[in-house]
Amino acid sequence: MAVLQAVAKEPCGLAELCSRTGLPRATAHRLAVGLEVHRLLRRGSDGRWRPGAALSELAGGATDPLLDAANAVLPRLRDITGESVQLYRRDGMHRICISAAEPPSGLRDTVPVGARLPMTAGSGAKVLAAWADPATQRTLLVDAVYGERALLEVRRRGWAQSVAEREPGVASVSAPVRDSSGTVVAAVSVSGPIDRMGRRPGARWAADLLAAADALQTRL
Repeated sequence: MAVLQAVAKEPCGLAELCSRTGLPRATAHRLAVGLEVHRLLRRGSDGRWRPGAALSELAGGATDPLLDAANAVLPRLRDITGESVQLYRRDGMHRICISAAEPPSGLRDTVPVGARLPMTAGSGAKVLAAWADPATQRTLLVDAVYGERALLEVRRRGWAQSVAEREPGVASVSAPVRDSSGTVVAAVSVSGPIDRMGRRPGARWAADLLAAADALQTRL
């Protein structure tokens, strides 16, 4: 694993591999050659090792329990609300949309799967920030449109809402998704035009959103 992780950062030769892993030269060479035989590493014309094709083949068969749960729960939440639904996971100082369900027609707030959004605005950002570690919270609050008091309120009531925070004309409401141990691992959100969602979207959709968050946790 140390060899694979070292090469994944950047292609490297034997000397670099030893430096990155701390392994003796003979051990590093033996492991890298063995991984190369099994196509987990490949050696380029420059003699440096790179990730091999077998890694992507193995990854193709991997499943994410959170995505499996989202595929079952998000479409129902979309049908109940008639609005766009997203699932966000925090990645450092950003949040990534890892799953979405869109209404078939009408004006909507489309967030593509894979989109990286800031953690400084929006109800999804507030939910993920509210349960982040203190150091991350302090860093986010420097540039965030919300403050520490807002995060305390999110934790108290169990959901967050926003109106024209991330994007003009868009409102949203979000709730935390927990795994089986109770740790917050994602935020589920409903978003749409303010004209439909209203200035207090939480009053309208928080109960349905919390039910969806519970359904996701149950499946996890």
